[in-house]
Amino acid sequence: MTPDATPAARALLDLLHRVSGETTLSGQHNQPVHRSAWTERITAITDRVPAVWGQDIGFSAPGTLDGVDHREPNVAEAIAWHRRGAVITYTWHAVCPADDEPVEFEGGIIREFAPAEFDAVLEPGTDLHARWCAQVDVAADVLRRLSDADVPVLWRPYHEMNGPWFWWGAQPERLVALWRQLFDRLVHHHGLRNLVWVWSPNAAYDSATPFAPYYPGHDVVDALAMDTYGGHYEPEHYENLLALAEGRPLGLGEIGDLPPVEALAQQPRWAWFMAWPNVITDRNSDEAIRALYHHPRISNLPDLPAWRA
Repeated sequence: MTPDATPAARALLDLLHRVSGETTLSGQHNQPVHRSAWTERITAITDRVPAVWGQDIGFSAPGTLDGVDHREPNVAEAIAWHRRGAVITYTWHAVCPADDEPVEFEGGIIREFAPAEFDAVLEPGTDLHARWCAQVDVAADVLRRLSDADVPVLWRPYHEMNGPWFWWGAQPERLVALWRQLFDRLVHHHGLRNLVWVWSPNAAYDSATPFAPYYPGHDVVDALAMDTYGGHYEPEHYENLLALAEGRPLGLGEIGDLPPVEALAQQPRWAWFMAWPNVITDRNSDEAIRALYHHPRISNLPDLPAWRA
């Protein structure tokens, strides 16, 4: 874990260990422009408040879905949800260091990045390394505001790295070095102690390859998660992540189709899930969403105090 992690961050990691194997925390992502609208929509559908509130650092033009102008209001939103007792998780769709924010998702986040350019990002003294540092510093400003409010964060950078779609993907040795470089800059340069580091590959189907080559090491990962769409809850994904974790908590970092209760029974160590906006309602009926949120296997926001005690 982060050296000298804050008591709140340690308590959050302890919560994940407590629920592991016993229950799964419900969670909902909210894109920057929406503030908490998707959490509120799921609450309206289910009459249950999700336990995990998700947000993104943002990367796109002001006023758009992932607009960079929403960072400050969403920090306030995150602080408010933390004070209500929710678990806060932030995703980082990092802008390619060769580009300047704001960017479009296609072409700015989903793009190719040549190995030589990637190597330059990892080499102090290069222009691309300096540009990367400046971009990390922007994210660090968001995370510091949360730290100043004593909000611990499930921090999920460079997700789905075992797939070829994001600029940081499909280059395992470089990804490992990039992850460790990010850990060093946020923890040692910026002194952030409120982060619970979540490493979140995609389930290994279609173009996504096995997890292990991308794992950056136990010293820089607190919890392991899996992103999955299309209902891919095959046992082998769970078992491979469980073996890699060696006792660290597991989560479903980003999902479209909600997990069947049979899968949760057979894969009991999923400590939380976070559903993606639009996809949750496109791929799951209101009845199915409601049924999962009411299932005894799932814990929602009002249930958290008992697990924290």
